[in-house]
Amino acid sequence: MLTTLFAFILVLLLSTSSALAASGSGAAPPAFEPEAPPTACRDCGGLPYYPPSVSPSAVADAAVSATPGRVHLSADPRVTTARLLVDRNRFAEALEILRALAPDHPDQTDVQFLLGLAAVRGSQTSGLPDEEREARLDEAIAAFRSILIHRPDLVRVRLELGLAFYFKEEDNLAREHFERALVGKPPEPLVENVTRLLRVIRARRRWDAWFGFSIAPDTNINAASDAEFIYINNLPFRRGAGIRASTGIGLVGWGGGEYQYPLAERWRLRSGLNVNHREYKGSRWDQTFLSGYVGPRWLFTRDTEVSLLATASQRWWGGSSLNYDYGARLEVLHRVFAGFRLNARAQWSDRTFQQQKFLEGPLMVFSLGARYVLFPTVQVHALVGYQQQDAAFRAWSSAGYWTRAGTIVALPWGFTVGLSAEFRWTEFEPGWFPFVPDNSVPRADQTRILQATLLNRAITVFGFSPQIAFSNQLRTSNAQLYDFQRNLVEMRWVRQF
Repeated sequence: MLTTLFAFILVLLLSTSSALAASGSGAAPPAFEPEAPPTACRDCGGLPYYPPSVSPSAVADAAVSATPGRVHLSADPRVTTARLLVDRNRFAEALEILRALAPDHPDQTDVQFLLGLAAVRGSQTSGLPDEEREARLDEAIAAFRSILIHRPDLVRVRLELGLAFYFKEEDNLAREHFERALVGKPPEPLVENVTRLLRVIRARRRWDAWFGFSIAPDTNINAASDAEFIYINNLPFRRGAGIRASTGIGLVGWGGGEYQYPLAERWRLRSGLNVNHREYKGSRWDQTFLSGYVGPRWLFTRDTEVSLLATASQRWWGGSSLNYDYGARLEVLHRVFAGFRLNARAQWSDRTFQQQKFLEGPLMVFSLGARYVLFPTVQVHALVGYQQQDAAFRAWSSAGYWTRAGTIVALPWGFTVGLSAEFRWTEFEPGWFPFVPDNSVPRADQTRILQATLLNRAITVFGFSPQIAFSNQLRTSNAQLYDFQRNLVEMRWVRQF
């Protein structure tokens, strides 16, 4: 069964034809030849980092032309001088002018864009010390970011921001902005260059790391029913208060990393580690999850990659070991076209419990997801999945389906809003008396999870922005004491731009 399903997932993804939607034409070349061009960027495989047919000044004009209102443009003649210097690749001189202008013109798009353009281009000048190179890239990122806070729809600004992250080798952020910009259909020379840069990112990927933390008020930290009575043979029995729903404020932290060791041109050895910890007052409801994996990654085609990983994980509850898993996971990632990705997973693991031996047994999980960037400012995502859990005690064996869909929208004034909905259906084997009065009827659960997030990109501390996430969870069940309601608020710090 597993072999057949793996083959089906792989054929499904590979059968989708690759296409890249892009239109438009490049801007006119500069009126004079640039002077002292910088050397080609590192790790670009000889690729020039901007199309020779597109001049920096034409880029600046295109970037601000969509900005309504003269208030966003500068009438200062020094801006014209700086633009000419950027055209001539005299970036250091342009930066001296623009740095003096920028504090007095924080909301004038052409000043900020030319400053970012001069900084990111100048960062690639031959012989520049690494410290100065990093400082210029940070300066460029800050300038482009200040524009996108108010105008997240400006495609060329997003492309330049992606390029700045590319030079810093912050590839996840570079890829995110490149793919969003490609959906905006920039000129064809830019499409070709950015597509090639995305391939360089894919090939050179080595390290990934992530971490975060949040404060999480929770109305039901133990996901328990709040019912006061349980009925056995139609007789009511009062439940103890200690086993009903409990409220609390948790501190949540998470982090992890991955390293990919190159084995051959198309082969990598992936290894990674993840940890998540949730702590409440006392230790009764504390939770910790630790997982790791290792295995080969195969760059099957330009747009498709496959990983086969050995996995292991352990979970602690209330300070004591709860269970651990060992297994394997197959991952397939396919880029259909710019901004549209499919991913599939198939996982098998053997779950062992320290004390609750009646729950032990194999677990299988299959999922198929999609992410589609509709516009540079709008992204949608969806996921469907199936899970089967076998348990030593037959009544705890279950099978279930789930689906999730959502969207993320970047708005003016630095706000990003996310909305998602998830639905789960799980059915257990019969044998749930007295929770289900008829012992021959299986337990059936339905879970609905609604989530909304609000982030402000204009507020950053060391590259992290505050995000508020609200989640409403509701589970209904035909088994007594297995339904619950839960509202969870998390105040997070997340990495943006």
